Amino acid sequence: MKRILLGLFALVAIATTTNVFAQQPPASPASSASGKIGNATITINYGSPSVKGRAIWGELVPYGKVWRTGANKATTFETDADITVEGHPLKKGKYGLFTIPEQNEWTIVFNKTADQWGSFNYKQEDDVLRVKVKPSAGKELVESLKFEVGKNNVTMKWEKLSVSFGVK
Repeated sequence: MKRILLGLFALVAIATTTNVFAQQPPASPASSASGKIGNATITINYGSPSVKGRAIWGELVPYGKVWRTGANKATTFETDADITVEGHPLKKGKYGLFTIPEQNEWTIVFNKTADQWGSFNYKQEDDVLRVKVKPSAGKELVESLKFEVGKNNVTMKWEKLSVSFGVK
């Protein structure tokens, strides 16, 4: 009888614990943005972290260091046609999208290694293209990181900052 009760108790404990953990949303859920620019379909896949009252720029995301531009796996940028980014050619394909944030200028990096975790194994020699852009102050707080594919640009918004790069 004791074995049956102990087994039943263990089963209930496991089921309850699994149920509690299964209902927790991920801290940085997977997200994506896509759209047409000219004849190219652009798709960006990324982990979307939230501000949660934290200091982001220069703190959580340090200045002067390569950032995965999201959370978890490295953000990917895919185009199904050749494009130009800030006037520089980028062949169709799938790239790791990294950034190097600074207060007054960001470097946007397209790296040939698209499938990697974070920026831990990032190698500069695998960069296909780097362009520089200016960040701009956003008008309102954007709690969760998001990308938008516009008519002729891609924009990343998070916290009170917006970073865009031109695409044709």
